[in-house]
Amino acid sequence: MLSVKVETENQQTHTRVSERALGDLVRRIGRRGDNFLVVQRIPDIPGTFIQVWHETGRGYELEHRTGTARSHVRTVIAGPERVLGLMTRWARQEPGWDAGTVWESAGIPEPEPVPELPAEIRGPLEARVRELLRGGYGSVRTLTEAAEEHLVEDGVRPVSRAQARQLAERLWLERVEEQRGWADVTDPDRLERAFAELDGRGITAREHFTCCRSCGMSEIYAAGREDARGFVFFHFQGTESAAAGHGLTLYYGGFDDSAETTAAVGREVSAVLGGAGLTVEWDGSPDRAIELTGLDWRKRLVG
Repeated sequence: MLSVKVETENQQTHTRVSERALGDLVRRIGRRGDNFLVVQRIPDIPGTFIQVWHETGRGYELEHRTGTARSHVRTVIAGPERVLGLMTRWARQEPGWDAGTVWESAGIPEPEPVPELPAEIRGPLEARVRELLRGGYGSVRTLTEAAEEHLVEDGVRPVSRAQARQLAERLWLERVEEQRGWADVTDPDRLERAFAELDGRGITAREHFTCCRSCGMSEIYAAGREDARGFVFFHFQGTESAAAGHGLTLYYGGFDDSAETTAAVGREVSAVLGGAGLTVEWDGSPDRAIELTGLDWRKRLVG
């Protein structure tokens, strides 16, 4: 697997793809509404990416960037196999990955200098962004939006989009550096693997799903396979609770709405989570949520 995230023009996102899957995506693009791919590393490094644009019957316009506008370069390549080779070597961070490729500047202007935030604004803003970073499910884009909106009052915006992005990128990179020291398997790693197993068993399992329980219950059926037997999820507020050290509440059920199926799904979910090494509290009642306790919430950023 390649440790990258791929986003397509038609709003698809593919995380940790194989070389074969990346090749399928590169060869697919060219039709209207499906002309480009953007590939970023996991975890995302702001301003670092490789992307390709293609229209059927024309060449492949390949670009990459390593942080600054000045580093943003482009080239045109005749066929998809060469594009795939370059993208794959870039994803693997192979030395000399672009050997033999002639690049030219993409002509992206450097951004204007960003004014410093006053300390009385920067302090509470950093606290909020760090809180979201501990949750682990955001991206630089969503953190920027949250930072820009956090202190808005009566229509007054004390933080510009550029200031919000600069702060979000700085704190993001701090967290990326911190997680480089997480050599062990973390509890969110265990949870992710358990949810993947449950999803494969026919139980729609979704992390950080919707804003609250009622929205999650109304949207979970459409989030998985049509033949799924049941579901389990936790919502945004649950993520914040886990990141703050208060445990995690999981909501579950059967899609036939019967108490028997709900209880059976609860037992299966509890068994898989316990088998993954997580501490599960549940009394077996289909009317009670499943609780994960004693979590050490170190969620790895993706972006």
